[in-house]
Amino acid sequence: MPTVFSHSIAALAVGKAVAPPGMPTKFWVASAVCAALPDIDVVSFAFGVRYDEMFGHRGITHSFTFALLLGVFVVLLFFRDISLFSGHWFLLAGYFFVITASHALLDALTNGGLGVALFAPFTNERYFFPWRPIQVSPIGVAFFSERGLRVLLSELGWIWLPSGILVLLSIAIRRNSG
Repeated sequence: MPTVFSHSIAALAVGKAVAPPGMPTKFWVASAVCAALPDIDVVSFAFGVRYDEMFGHRGITHSFTFALLLGVFVVLLFFRDISLFSGHWFLLAGYFFVITASHALLDALTNGGLGVALFAPFTNERYFFPWRPIQVSPIGVAFFSERGLRVLLSELGWIWLPSGILVLLSIAIRRNSG
């Protein structure tokens, strides 16, 4: 998996590219949290849940179903001032769905693990993209090692740099169109 930092960086870059100026702090916090939240499933190890099970790592919390439910939940909970089922409501729910789903898609670009259960709970089949350039992050304290440093360097090139370019391009486009 990419590190929790990189999931949030990518989400914030997407938010910067697509959100109108002046979005409230709760939008940005929710963006970062939604992008990182699927990794909450690592607590399942403490309860004896195996990695390859539906409730294991990269299981149901990495699915499109989870992303959709979380996107709707975030809008219902934190954006109550938006009219229910209005165009703006659907845009926000769709945005938080995409941000949450980006976690699983980035994980599917890593070179380790058992894959991602994109279609859970309907199937626990795990998927990867054919091209997997991102170094998989070690889980737990193993992150603070030479391997963890290699992972961060990989993420700088494959996630942080493209995220920075996306932000700069969106700023340039907004300046030129305004």
